[in-house]
Amino acid sequence: MAAGPEMPEVPDPGGSGASSHSDPSKALPAPWQPLLGRPALAELLGHPLAGAALREMSRLLPPRVAVHSLRTFLLADACARTHGTAYDRVGLLAAAAFHDAGLVGRTPLGRGGFPCRSAQLLDHFLALHQVGTVRRTTLTRAVREHMRPFPARDAGPEARLLHFGVWLDVTGRGERQVPGDRRLLTRLAPTPWFAASFSARLVACGLRRVLPGSPVTHR
Repeated sequence: MAAGPEMPEVPDPGGSGASSHSDPSKALPAPWQPLLGRPALAELLGHPLAGAALREMSRLLPPRVAVHSLRTFLLADACARTHGTAYDRVGLLAAAAFHDAGLVGRTPLGRGGFPCRSAQLLDHFLALHQVGTVRRTTLTRAVREHMRPFPARDAGPEARLLHFGVWLDVTGRGERQVPGDRRLLTRLAPTPWFAASFSARLVACGLRRVLPGSPVTHR
């Protein structure tokens, strides 16, 4: 079992570490910059796990999907701040970064479709960074269940917040809880016709879904 802190910590921006070097956001894609300047993201850029998740997201995801993932995190954080909800901020950023990773590539999908594949990719990433089992379980569940119509009754804050951010960014559902935030983020980092292109990705993803026991499951 990989050892690691179960409680997230954000380093003091004035301390040593990555935050003491040049601005880490400069190494990330230009279309992200307006969103990276938002306080909720800017405060995390010096955190090793957050930085690694963002770098992996830039490697894995197409630009428009990556921007959606950043907006998802910011909308989730806005909801948490509005309601005074405590949650794993760095962990949720990692979950947002990976929640659509299963839509990318041509690997056949098994039971659970792309959300389960995304959760597997997140779990592998977190294990590599020595994140403990309890924390990994919480975050991978959030990714695995983010396409449900509504969060499960026993879902924790990370699962509820990820679900909220995803659905608000794509469909507008829940906008009254954080009025104006979705429009602001869309102006800062627009992805025209994203909902339509996202639906097309879902359809394409469905074409490579494989039922359990099919011989196609062997790579």
